[in-house]
Amino acid sequence: MAKVEMYTKAFCPFCIRATSLLKKKGVDIIDIPAAMDRDKRKEMNERSGRNTFPQIFIDGKHIGGCDDLFALESAGKLDRLLG
Repeated sequence: MAKVEMYTKAFCPFCIRATSLLKKKGVDIIDIPAAMDRDKRKEMNERSGRNTFPQIFIDGKHIGGCDDLFALESAGKLDRLLG
């Protein structure tokens, strides 16, 4: 199974949606709460080039946010990335 890291923000509906999809697929997520942690937020921005939540990485590759995750799922590509 792939290593999945997700930078999150508490009570973020997009983070909750993304987490729900990944958990439904049996994925263990490395949750990185970044909204209130300046260093983690800077790290997220440097890795992804984005400031919105969530930011998701699969095996170190940035795949984007919640909409990007669901687009991969709709295109039938997510399972392949997850291994």
